[in-house]
Amino acid sequence: MRRFIGLMSGTSVDAVDGALVEIEENRPGVRTAAFASRPVAGALRDELHALQSPGPDELARAALAANALADAYADVVGDLLAAAGCAAGSIAAIGAHGQTVRHRPELGYTIQLLNPARLAETCGIPVVCDLRAADVAAGGQGAPLAPAFHAQVFRHDAEPRAIVNLGGIANVSLLPPLGSAAPVTGFDTGPANTLLDAWCRRHTGANFDRNGEWARGGTVDTALLAAWLAEPYFGRAPPKSTGRDLFNPAWLDRTLVAQPRASPRDPRDVQATLVELSAVAAGRACRAFGAQRVFVCGGGTRNAFLMERLAAHAAPAPVASTQALGLDPQAVEAAAFAWLAARRVDGKAGNLESVTGARGPRVLGLLAEPRPRD
Repeated sequence: MRRFIGLMSGTSVDAVDGALVEIEENRPGVRTAAFASRPVAGALRDELHALQSPGPDELARAALAANALADAYADVVGDLLAAAGCAAGSIAAIGAHGQTVRHRPELGYTIQLLNPARLAETCGIPVVCDLRAADVAAGGQGAPLAPAFHAQVFRHDAEPRAIVNLGGIANVSLLPPLGSAAPVTGFDTGPANTLLDAWCRRHTGANFDRNGEWARGGTVDTALLAAWLAEPYFGRAPPKSTGRDLFNPAWLDRTLVAQPRASPRDPRDVQATLVELSAVAAGRACRAFGAQRVFVCGGGTRNAFLMERLAAHAAPAPVASTQALGLDPQAVEAAAFAWLAARRVDGKAGNLESVTGARGPRVLGLLAEPRPRD
């Protein structure tokens, strides 16, 4: 049995999530020994958001933000080791995603900010980083990477399942039964928490809409929803991936201006319509696949209203969180990057070409080590 740590800061940059997992040889699953999460400091969150758009002195600011993020990651590693009662030396490697500030696979690049050498030096643990670049170099989207992990731990012998991750950007993993010859597929379905959180913060001052109650008080604007669903991204065939390069507050403002109304919009109506957009896009993917059951992970599972709307659009398939499968929905994505670190250490492919469109399987990630190997 080996231990790995996975670290993730998502599109919304609201927190650093970490999972310490145990992986046994020749067994398909993982066991989560500890989960920890720390909010990202407001100044760092604002800077990471700012770096997702062109600005002055970007290179120096990005380097400093990468250092600060490495330190925030290291704090979560400390929490995980304490919670699991483990020493740093018992961890084979850390899989650290970093913060995506550009994602342009059609131009051949994706950028995740992190100083992996600083993280490895601080923690005394090897760090697997830059996990998307090899897939992009092979002509793939570099995202989503989670379907390979979902297939490893959630695939069923008989029933087709969909796993929906409601992060800043929502993505879906479509898992045929184990006996099927059909490939595992998946793609980013569109925005989720990144726009919900940004709109909520702008109009209420709160970092997120707790339980979706603010959105629940609004009414879906059907004309606005139709205009949003006309965004070309939604009509593109997979493989496809997206991020804040497209779905950002400027996109939201621009589309609102393009749909004028005689009277001012109630901000709660916009929030309710954003919830509906996320639910419609993810639900359609589940229905088109023919999923018999849908399991949900990510921060969006805490938004009761979003979960209700997803269930409505994924029907008749029942919807539940991945807790029903024995894995904390908040820990799934971090656990995925721990698993990807294990794949890198073992020299095994971490991508699925049927998901990303890469030319074939690739070993993902670069390794930063704190000291020479014995």
